[in-house]
Amino acid sequence: MIGHELGGRYEVIERIGGGGMALVYKAHDILLGRNVAIKVLRQQFVHDEEFIRRFRREAQSAASLSHSNVVSIYDVGQEDDIHYIVMEYVEGHNLDEIIKERAPLQVDEAVRIASQICDALDHAHQNQIIHRDIKPHNIMIGRNGRVKVTDFGIARAVTSTTITQTGSVVGSVHYFSPEHAKGVVTGEKSDLYSLGIVLYQMLTARLPFLGESPISVALKHLQEEFEEPREVNPLIPQSVENIILKSMRKNPQERYQSAKEMLQDLETCLLPERRNEPKIEFDDMDDEDRTRVIPAIKPQPRSISRAKAQAVEDDDEADEPAVGKGKPKKKKSGRAALWISLTLVVLLALGGVVWYVNQKLVVPNVTVPSVINMTEDQARKALSDKGLLVEDPVIRKYNKDFGDGIVYKQSRPEGTVVKEGAAIQLTVSTEKPKVPMPDVKGSTFDDARKALLDKGVKENNIKQKPEYSDNVEKGLIISSDPGANEEIDVDNQEITLTVSQGPETVKMPDLIGKTLQEAQDLLTQKKLKLLRVVEEDSYTVEKGKVIKQFPFDPNTQATPNAEITLTISKGYPVDALNYTLNLPVAPVEEGKNTKIQIKYSDAHTEGKTVDWGTKTVQTTQVLPIDLVVDPNRDAVVTVLRDGQVFDTYSVRYTDVQNGTVPQIELPAMGGEDPGDPGHEGDPGDQGDSGNGDNQGSDETGFLNDQPGKGKGKDKGKGPDTENVIYR
Repeated sequence: MIGHELGGRYEVIERIGGGGMALVYKAHDILLGRNVAIKVLRQQFVHDEEFIRRFRREAQSAASLSHSNVVSIYDVGQEDDIHYIVMEYVEGHNLDEIIKERAPLQVDEAVRIASQICDALDHAHQNQIIHRDIKPHNIMIGRNGRVKVTDFGIARAVTSTTITQTGSVVGSVHYFSPEHAKGVVTGEKSDLYSLGIVLYQMLTARLPFLGESPISVALKHLQEEFEEPREVNPLIPQSVENIILKSMRKNPQERYQSAKEMLQDLETCLLPERRNEPKIEFDDMDDEDRTRVIPAIKPQPRSISRAKAQAVEDDDEADEPAVGKGKPKKKKSGRAALWISLTLVVLLALGGVVWYVNQKLVVPNVTVPSVINMTEDQARKALSDKGLLVEDPVIRKYNKDFGDGIVYKQSRPEGTVVKEGAAIQLTVSTEKPKVPMPDVKGSTFDDARKALLDKGVKENNIKQKPEYSDNVEKGLIISSDPGANEEIDVDNQEITLTVSQGPETVKMPDLIGKTLQEAQDLLTQKKLKLLRVVEEDSYTVEKGKVIKQFPFDPNTQATPNAEITLTISKGYPVDALNYTLNLPVAPVEEGKNTKIQIKYSDAHTEGKTVDWGTKTVQTTQVLPIDLVVDPNRDAVVTVLRDGQVFDTYSVRYTDVQNGTVPQIELPAMGGEDPGDPGHEGDPGDQGDSGNGDNQGSDETGFLNDQPGKGKGKDKGKGPDTENVIYR
């Protein structure tokens, strides 16, 4: 049944109980999305048409009950040979489990439970439904303390034949009313008698009648008195004991006349003014079910006709001798013989009755065999062969040392001597229990891990699998394997939790300084898209190359298919001017090494001072310094000689624009003034120096023209040094 979808709607999850006539399963109502309890008839009843008809009629009748203390019946159905009732699922324990765990209960708790049961019975009785099987097993206590009475639909469906069937009515014999034990029609007062026994058991932790066999217990209900509750538990108030005594009278007429009357008594019994009320008294002579002596029966012999009897009388009178004037005396011999015969018949009848009763009530002893390590079917057969019964329900519980379906415990050990017909409780091992996988979707990994550990899953079996997701936030569970509500083996099964890494990312390439084509190729490789290109002036980046990339900086994580904007350099602004400053430098002393260092700042460096370079000179040289100026930024050149600032020159934008940059004089060497070379000579066509011999560049290749040194050998073609401007 487990895993079966009953009626195309109810998914059976697990077995949660069972009785003589039915098994109970927990199931999930797929249509309404709620858990339900499904009671399925045992197979031995599925071919009894009379039983099935009554079962369905009474189950449908019970469905009409609507009360907070009655387990609601939702549906009745049939699938092939499976007859089932769908009812409310109560999360909690039945009263039998609570009694076994902690009885005797507190008086107020027991009275509260009994009151709710009585309220449910009152509702049922008003709807002409008699329960007939009130016992702790049929009373559910929810987690909120609410009492729920179940099994209303099935109780009335039991026929008189079921009293002899294993595990049916016999299983409830301890809660029978006397009239139930006699097999006569039962009514509302039978339910109240059973409720009295339940209250007795809650307060004393024992049953009022016990016996070696169901028959002996049933006879005690009919003939014997029980030990009064306060003799077992002196803490029971007299008012509460009175309720038990009245509800358990053998004569139904002396019990409560209705559940409503009993409920009123339960609701007031713990009031201070009632707790010590007098003990209730009954006239025992009126108890029709008490054991009593049966008077002798004197039947008229039907073999003698009335005419013959009269003839015998006449003969007796004829034989009687006359005495004086009185009546003649009868003859007694015939009558004596008749009475002797009748007496013998009665004695023989009584002897037969005694023999029959002995045969029925004197039960032979049986030695209990061991059924450990047998299958359930084998154990049942072994016990049946000995005349013993298997108590229902069989306890089914996982035991790691035994296989599925193997008996590993019996309520009476091997060798115990019991009466034939006694019931043995069997405990059978089941498959290793599995638990439903919790729904951890959307949880963090730590929370999901804790939920699994709470279920008993071993930590080593919890695995983490990272996965990118555009829909689930980073760090949360996307899915699990197995999925939610699937059955899992907590000891061995590996659980994989898929954890979101957020949207998938790629490493953003560094496009700065790349050409547009190079940048496009890199973006395509990374599955990124070029959204647009923006051009911008730049002093620092060559025209046609990338200045900036947006929205992701180089080497950061970008999402796939993201759109990128590139800024491309247009080169210098249109109003920027290039200017080469021919800077003359000289050693401290002619012929000796002097270290010359040049630093400059201009529009190209965006105002920052940078090194142009360092040169060691022995003679005067001219160094070309390429500068860029714009309306907002002039150029400044600083000369250092042997680490000391020698001079600073400014090149202004307006001077470059107008061609009026001031000339730079040759630096002095050794502290002396430089010579006055060829100042009287006319400018020559060749740009010769003052001595006419040194045309060309120095070893750096920076110079186009070098001024003459003016040694008095002027050829008349060198330029006048006072008019030279270095550009």
